[in-house]
Amino acid sequence: MVRAGQGGRQADEFVEKGHVGIGWEEVGELGAFPDKAALVERYRRAYPDWSEGRLNTAASQLIRFRDEMGPGDRVLTYDSSRRIYHIGTISGEYRHDADLLPPSEHVRAVDWQDELDRDRLSLDARNTLGSVLTLFRLSEPVRAEIEALLSGESTSPAAPDEAEEDEEALLKRYREEAVEIIKDRVSRLDAWEMQSLVAGLLRAMGYKTRESSPGPDRGIDVIASPDGFGFESPRIVVEVKHRPHTAMGAQEVRSFLGGRHGEDKGLYVSTGGFTKEARYEADRAKIPVMLMDLNGLVAALTEHYDNADSETRALVPLTRLYWPA
Repeated sequence: MVRAGQGGRQADEFVEKGHVGIGWEEVGELGAFPDKAALVERYRRAYPDWSEGRLNTAASQLIRFRDEMGPGDRVLTYDSSRRIYHIGTISGEYRHDADLLPPSEHVRAVDWQDELDRDRLSLDARNTLGSVLTLFRLSEPVRAEIEALLSGESTSPAAPDEAEEDEEALLKRYREEAVEIIKDRVSRLDAWEMQSLVAGLLRAMGYKTRESSPGPDRGIDVIASPDGFGFESPRIVVEVKHRPHTAMGAQEVRSFLGGRHGEDKGLYVSTGGFTKEARYEADRAKIPVMLMDLNGLVAALTEHYDNADSETRALVPLTRLYWPA
C-alpha cells in the first residue's frame, strides 16, 4: 500500500502519470543515505523535537520505498473521494523526481491494471488498509482477499497489524478509520435523505434552508440564505448528487451553473466525487462555486455536528470518543 497523500488526493495523478510516489520532509535523493540509521540522523538534526518513534517511522518509509519495493511487486493506492483502490504492478526502479508528482518526490513507475470498490472488502481488510502509515506491506490474508476479489472469488480476512505504530500514529489511524465508518453510514442514505443531510449541514452553519420537492428540480435541490427565502445575500444554490463511485463531469457542472444569477453562490455536492474536467469548469465559473465530495461533506459534518438539529443528527447519529492526552 502506498497512500496518495492526505485523503488520497493524488490518486488520479498517480494513475494518470503511471507512477506511485511518496513525499516526506524534503531530503532529496535517497542515494545519499547508505542505510536507515543515516536517514534517521538526518531527520534528528533537522527536527530535534521529533520523538524517536516519529524519526524511525519517517526513515523506515523512505528506505522501504527505495530498497524493499521492486519491479514485479503488486501495489495499491486508495482514492477516498471515489472510495476505490487502484491496483497495479511496479515496473520501474526507485528514482528522485521533484517535478513528476509534487510533493511526492520519491517515485516508481507502475502499470495500473485494476480498480476495487472499498465496500467489497471485508471489515478486517478495510481496517488493515486503514493504517495511517504512508507505505506498508499487506499481510498475506489481505493480499489474497484482494487478488481473489479481483478474480471473482472470496477468501478469509485478516486482522490489522499494529506492531509498527506508536500511540500518536495509532490515534491518527483510529481517527481515519472513524471517518471511513462515517462515510459508510452517509453512503447508505437514499437520495432524499442525502439532500436533507446537506440542508441540515447548512443550517448547522447558520443558514436557513428550503429543499425542493421530489420531481424535476432544474438543478437546485436546496436554497440556503440568511432569511430562508433567498432574498438576502448570500444566496447559496445547492445541487446534490448521491451516486457513489460515479464522478460528476464538466457537463453536469455546466448544467448546474446555467441560469444562475450573478449574486448567487453555488454548492455542488457529489458523493461520487468529480472529474478533473469538472473541477476545471468550476474554477472558471462566473459565480463562486464549491465542489464538495464525500470527503468534504463528512469533514464539514463532523466540524459542525455540535450545532446540528435533531433531524440532521437522526440521519447520521454520531457519538464523541475520548483518547488519553
